[in-house]
Amino acid sequence: MLQGIELRHMLTVNLDIHGPASIFEMIELLEYQGFAIPGRASKSVSDALRWEMRRGRVRRLRRGVYGPGLMPRSTEHHIHKRAAALRDEADRSMGRDDDAFWAAAPDYS
Repeated sequence: MLQGIELRHMLTVNLDIHGPASIFEMIELLEYQGFAIPGRASKSVSDALRWEMRRGRVRRLRRGVYGPGLMPRSTEHHIHKRAAALRDEADRSMGRDDDAFWAAAPDYS
């Protein structure tokens, strides 16, 4: 379940990697990645994006659509590192760890 700083980190990283997106698209991507958002997801995401906008890491392009902003490299590295750890946790909880992936991969030899 994503909330607070973890939700903000995942939103910031997803915008940085995938580019501009609507709130609905961001919620769908987080759900696809294996995350749940408590309460009214659109409100939680909107609040998290507003926080990141004040710090310049996210920018509003138009109503309901956001894009990546600017951030120092050290901050970007920290946020990306934490988001990768969160994705790994979500993958493991859904049974999508590396071992399961390679075990299910076809053997072409």
